[in-house]
Amino acid sequence: QVQLVESGGGLVQAGGSLRLSCVASGRTFSEYAMGWFRQAPGKEREFVAAVTRTGGNTFYEDVVKGRFTISRDNAKNAAYLQMDDLKPDETAVYYCAADRAIRSVVLGTGVYWGQGTQVTVSS
Repeated sequence: QVQLVESGGGLVQAGGSLRLSCVASGRTFSEYAMGWFRQAPGKEREFVAAVTRTGGNTFYEDVVKGRFTISRDNAKNAAYLQMDDLKPDETAVYYCAADRAIRSVVLGTGVYWGQGTQVTVSS
């Protein structure tokens, strides 16, 4: 079992920035690829970004490229999502995900999930 705890959400104005954190426990963190998803009210959960176990490769959903940055610190058992130039339609609950396979993280299938952190972007 892997336990994931997200933090860093909040209320921000459009164009602002937030940094989300996800701290993992229960297994060797460096064995897991990590990712971020989001779910807006009335919509399905969608992929945002992912990072491989070593941090050497990252993947992004097209609309966040150039504005969001995913990273990880294996010494701290943590993954991060730096979000810049946020837009009102990015208001959602943001979830951290983990799996040994990067493909599973990108697809969001069979992964461990955190409880989510609310991000609200005001116009």
